[in-house]
Amino acid sequence: MVPSVEELENQTNYRQILKIPYGELVEFVLDYIRRQTRVMVFFWSVCILFLLLAVTVRINISGYFQFKNIFFHSFLGFIIFPILSIPVHEFLHIIPFLITGAKRIRIGMDLKQYIFYVTAHKHVTSSKQFNSIALVPFASFSVALLILIFLLPGLWKWSLSVLLFVHTTMCAGDFAMMNFFHINRHRKLYNCDDADRKECCFYEEI
Repeated sequence: MVPSVEELENQTNYRQILKIPYGELVEFVLDYIRRQTRVMVFFWSVCILFLLLAVTVRINISGYFQFKNIFFHSFLGFIIFPILSIPVHEFLHIIPFLITGAKRIRIGMDLKQYIFYVTAHKHVTSSKQFNSIALVPFASFSVALLILIFLLPGLWKWSLSVLLFVHTTMCAGDFAMMNFFHINRHRKLYNCDDADRKECCFYEEI
């Protein structure tokens, strides 16, 4: 049973163990993506695998292509498609939030840190729920793009395989959060953000 916000904040059975201002999220992400656990080994392995896939796809595309066409599809894969994928990625975070019963969902960005985020104001999630919320965009994009790479012809395979790699690297923040929960898996943790104060808070059951 996930506790209510009031139960978390009265500090009787729970205590706050970490509070991250949104302005310091990049520091948190950089810290936890460096911590070598099976979560991060999986993440970096997938990044390398998808990079090798993109290179292999480009090498094995049959036929002659003009440089302008290669450049165009490279530009699509490295720049245009990743930018267009941002709102889709964030929307895919919203779906599992709604499933957990979140009501006050907010989408935000911090261009100084180049981060985009979805949060649910004063909504409590368990570690299992949080991991599901974090994983949905990565899993959905990866499966959809792998299918499209297989089905589409020519340089579309190249641009989409590049997008697959770039999007995976864009999931670093999600995996850093999951890594935090993994490292603290011996503790019963909950997340509850205060979107008004722009703070990401973690609580432990005492």
